[in-house]
Amino acid sequence: MTRGVFLDRDGVLVKEIVRGGRAYAPTRLEDFRLVPEAPAQVNRLRAAGLVCIVFTNQPEVSSGALSRDLLDTMHAQLRESVAVEDILVCPHGAADGCDCRKPLPGMLHTGAAKWSLNLTESFVVGDRWRDIDAGRAAGCFTLLLQRSYSASDNADVTCQHLTEAVDLILARVTDA
Repeated sequence: MTRGVFLDRDGVLVKEIVRGGRAYAPTRLEDFRLVPEAPAQVNRLRAAGLVCIVFTNQPEVSSGALSRDLLDTMHAQLRESVAVEDILVCPHGAADGCDCRKPLPGMLHTGAAKWSLNLTESFVVGDRWRDIDAGRAAGCFTLLLQRSYSASDNADVTCQHLTEAVDLILARVTDA
């Protein structure tokens, strides 16, 4: 089995939108902007043999604030710039009761099965408690990109930016 890195989308690979101290996903194409270091950092992970998968809650789809077509366009742009192997999406709202919505680990289990990943040897990089809790529930090593809205204190490691998280992941991979 292989190691993977599950990367949250908004706040990790895509610039977060913060209003009133809360983070929101972009619902307009003009607001969908990549974090400048994302392509290079994902390339570093892939060069080390890690499978890179985006996993993202997008409840705006079920609420009607974001069309599936626009979401697909955003993800096509993401794939053009960032060489991820897969993008897993939970389009459900909190009341839908699905098992793919973070903080549940459903997307991580799906990605692990599809890509033959060993979750206990894999990593989760996120910017919110939901990402970290999903990763911990799946047995992954978790790295929190600390933001004003993160509301998490149980990540294995806290980082300030994506480059720092990738440095730490690569150090763990080469030390193993």
